[in-house]
Amino acid sequence: MIDIRITADKLDITDCLALTEDPRSGGNAIFIGNVRDMTNGERVLRLEFECYKPMAINEIRKIAEAAIAQFSVRNVVVHHRIGILYPTDVAVIIVVNAGHRDKVFDACRYIIDTTKQRVPIWKKEIFENGAEWVAAHP
Repeated sequence: MIDIRITADKLDITDCLALTEDPRSGGNAIFIGNVRDMTNGERVLRLEFECYKPMAINEIRKIAEAAIAQFSVRNVVVHHRIGILYPTDVAVIIVVNAGHRDKVFDACRYIIDTTKQRVPIWKKEIFENGAEWVAAHP
């Protein structure tokens, strides 16, 4: 099962866990990315996420399918926020499950790193003294 959402709505880990509930799976790995209040010594006031949604969803689906094939995991949920987010807001939730823990840790890391590298979701950091678009990096 793969579930991908890109939304301006607040993300909910409970929803993500419910989507991946699977009695065959004994291990779950969860990554929750929050907005930090500092970057390179500058105070972050907010982030602005933009994307081309159809392309972003398609690319995340390819990444999730690759993770299932490569790590033999069963279920993958990737929910990502767009719009204006403030420090401590949740920007992304990834949940992966499978029969055993080793596979889900590796798959979860692969999904977040590859998503940051390949998916067209752009992030603008707004500081007290300016703003800048952030380049993708794992």
